[in-house]
Amino acid sequence: MIPERRGLIPVAVLMLLGSVCFSGNALAAGDQSQGKGSKEVREVVKKIQARYEQTKDLQAEFRQVTTIEGFATPLTSSGNLFIKKPGKLRWDYREPDVQEIYVNGNDLMMYVPQHKQVLVGKLTQMSASQAPLQLLQGAAKLDEHFEAQATLGGERGEGGIPLVTLIPKEAGPESVKTVVRIVVEAQPKTYFIKTVSIHEVSGNVATFQFSNLQPNTGLKGTLFEFAVPPGVEVVKAPALGPP
Repeated sequence: MIPERRGLIPVAVLMLLGSVCFSGNALAAGDQSQGKGSKEVREVVKKIQARYEQTKDLQAEFRQVTTIEGFATPLTSSGNLFIKKPGKLRWDYREPDVQEIYVNGNDLMMYVPQHKQVLVGKLTQMSASQAPLQLLQGAAKLDEHFEAQATLGGERGEGGIPLVTLIPKEAGPESVKTVVRIVVEAQPKTYFIKTVSIHEVSGNVATFQFSNLQPNTGLKGTLFEFAVPPGVEVVKAPALGPP
């Protein structure tokens, strides 16, 4: 079977990018917070949503650093991300080894050439142990499961833009409950997402930094299609078990 690659499956980020890009719903800032910080967060959220509503397709490079509780050395990986409306995403790891993830709505295929295996299933069925598979791409609206708040201490990113913290709501799905919070940094001027940090209950933290973003280049649909190569085993994803 395809081994668990802790912190290397970016469904949390797919959901974040996919929701703002595909759902058409703005993120909701928590009404319980007041003052300047809350107002600034709402403005950042609106600008992020507006940017992705104008985006028909998007490609970018990413760098991921995952800190695992109990391990001194973080895991580092990198590759390319592709998004196309409606609901198509592709996430390619290139370093330190190759892995390709294809998402079409709620359908997922994960190809690991090194093991000659393809994992096939639904995001809603994926085991929570395959962290960070806590979130759903496209199948859930971000504001239904998270509240947007100012980051503790009023931390700001590049250009002085406030960081936005997403807190899972108690009524969220089981796949969200392993996440404590997600911290989002927006790009200055463009308000594309620059950095996403996923903080898990386990203490693991996965941080994704995006660069060389290229929107609306006319990505072909064939880029998001995957045919199982000869001699490659197809493995059905495990169902999400009870807590």
